[in-house]
Amino acid sequence: YKFEIKEVIIILYMVIEKYKNKEAVYKRFREKGRMMPEGVSYVNSWVSEDGNTCYQINEAQNEELLYEWSSNWNDVTDFAFIPVISSQEMSDKMANK
Repeated sequence: YKFEIKEVIIILYMVIEKYKNKEAVYKRFREKGRMMPEGVSYVNSWVSEDGNTCYQINEAQNEELLYEWSSNWNDVTDFAFIPVISSQEMSDKMANK
């Protein structure tokens, strides 16, 4: 047997969702769930008090997977994907400069 081990890099993304129709978003979510492809994981989210914007943290192997996921929601939501690192990671990077 021959085994090949591939390193999988997981990137943390801040996903900003601006709802075009929040009622439709929540209805679809109740009916179908997140509809995330393999390789994308939900971490946590926060919603503005007016319910029109969601700030979500997801892990993904690449940004293309996020576009695949968002294609299930583009009719009711506009998306922005921002790769992020933790404050500690940035502090460590800056300490090495």
